[in-house]
Amino acid sequence: MFDNATVLITGGTGSFGRKFTETLLTRHKPAKIIIYSRDELKQMLMQQEFSQSCMRYFIGDVRDRERLLMAMRGVDYVIHAAALKQVPAAEYNPIECIKTNINGAENVVHAALESKVKRVIALSTDKAANPINLYGATKLCSDKLFVAANNLVGEGPTRLSVVRYGNVVGSRGSIVPIFKDLIAKGADHLPITDARMTRFWITLQQGVDLVLTCFKRMRGGEIFVPKLPSIRIPDLAKAMAPNLPTRIVGIRPGEKLHEVMCPGDDSHLTLEFENHFVIRPSITFWGKERPEYEKDGLGQTGKTVGESFEYSSGSNPHFLSVDEIRKVNTDIGV
Repeated sequence: MFDNATVLITGGTGSFGRKFTETLLTRHKPAKIIIYSRDELKQMLMQQEFSQSCMRYFIGDVRDRERLLMAMRGVDYVIHAAALKQVPAAEYNPIECIKTNINGAENVVHAALESKVKRVIALSTDKAANPINLYGATKLCSDKLFVAANNLVGEGPTRLSVVRYGNVVGSRGSIVPIFKDLIAKGADHLPITDARMTRFWITLQQGVDLVLTCFKRMRGGEIFVPKLPSIRIPDLAKAMAPNLPTRIVGIRPGEKLHEVMCPGDDSHLTLEFENHFVIRPSITFWGKERPEYEKDGLGQTGKTVGESFEYSSGSNPHFLSVDEIRKVNTDIGV
């Protein structure tokens, strides 16, 4: 579906955008890949790596609706990856987070509908499920905007869905590069916020593959959640520096002990597939037959989960061992 298609990625110079671009160029022959972001330096550096004739680079902010409208002319598929993502920064700068993550999401929706984009996938986060921090709350609002936008489509072709997953191994600002930097500088210990802390574990390539597949699966209005292994943060420290002691430093502002991706309150909306879950929209899209979410665009069939089912990194039946964590880190070069 991506051959001869035009794809736009907001926040395209980030970790996800770069890997998505690399994968798309390797596996498909797109007509255009439009990188939409506000950082001119990152765009210049990315142009040095990806200079194929199909590449286009647009300086722009998702806060700027007019610029988004211009960038989306003739676009077939949109991946919305732009966001302010640092939890403590969002706690201290809530208005800036709201402007990008909520107002920016509204602008992306508006531009996609106006431009008659075929399909839009917005990247979400585990922190949007039962949010306790400002970042998670803004991403929950963003998720709701993209889901509800399917009610505004009318006779247009646009369909919008959400992909939600947790920490990406080795992504900027995550715990792996922080530990790696401390180890390289000869630190005498690794800081751990809480010994009970767990996280879902997904590689960048797995995240990209998930989004690519969800473009084919999506009906419009659903939230996709992959089935992932969990890790314990103390086990990660052992995997990266087995001879270094750890020190408990306390939970940061807005931080959770465990990640939740399918809240128990949404169990009546949740479908389980072989490798993922789907959270159906709670609203009905007026004037349309309700999509058959139980059977996706690839013909795969899901089943309802049990009452009060919750998908949490703390109660996940699949945990990686220290050796398995080390292997994942080695395989992706972190």
